[in-house]
Amino acid sequence: MCIIFFKFDPRPVSKNAYRLILAANRDEFYHRPSKVADFWGNNNEILSGLDMEEGKEGGTWLGISTRGKLAALTNYLQPRLDKDARGRGELVTHFLTTDMDSLSYLKRVSAEGHLYNGFNLITADLSTTKGDIVCYYGSRGQPEPVVLTPGIYGLSNSLLDTPWRKLSFGKQLFQEAVEQSQALSKDALVAQLLGVLNNEEAQLPDPAIEDQGKEYVQPILNKYAAVCVRCPDYGTRTNTVILLDVEGNVTFTERSMLDKDPTRWETRTHEFRLQS
Repeated sequence: MCIIFFKFDPRPVSKNAYRLILAANRDEFYHRPSKVADFWGNNNEILSGLDMEEGKEGGTWLGISTRGKLAALTNYLQPRLDKDARGRGELVTHFLTTDMDSLSYLKRVSAEGHLYNGFNLITADLSTTKGDIVCYYGSRGQPEPVVLTPGIYGLSNSLLDTPWRKLSFGKQLFQEAVEQSQALSKDALVAQLLGVLNNEEAQLPDPAIEDQGKEYVQPILNKYAAVCVRCPDYGTRTNTVILLDVEGNVTFTERSMLDKDPTRWETRTHEFRLQS
């Protein structure tokens, strides 16, 4: 499970505003093998973490390329999973490595959505010259993907902007950080967004989560109902913050858990300029 907050504005009025601010958590079993974010692919143009689980190697939950392609995935909470379904992480890596535009790609994915357990997928084409396009498709929602209008969005393990209490709470905290973004230094903004991502206050009761997750979510509900999930062997393993300024400069900050230990973390930052 994961949670994502993002704000995009392809043509911000102020020159020191950001075109994109994204803050995301990856929630996963601590023992599931993965690689921290680094560059890979043709000419090392793609930046993402990578899943190394047997049978699902090479998938990812969030990534961006120097060509301006960005994709982010969350699972749709469902009580039972199809063990024979395809790995959802490939949906992100396929987009990052294809030449298809974001909407065309999601239209193709929508025709194949039944091959996967439930998911939400954000895809974007970020271009300093042409403008930024951000699209969304949820396999348990409407049959067709949509092009999003500029604004602030939240996505957890239901459909886009479904008002789960933890999503509404986190989105408010995110919006407060975004409103200060022009007054803060880049480092201070990243630190504030990481603070949002590490909020462990359970937002209960939440009948919507209980109704969707049923018996699967009950044992961990008091932990799962927070922006940052912290259980003994499962929870938030990775925080990611992506900033894109008006000139096409990307700052990608990833804070990752070390050695399955929730008390030990490492933070790395990658910076580059979009080629588009």
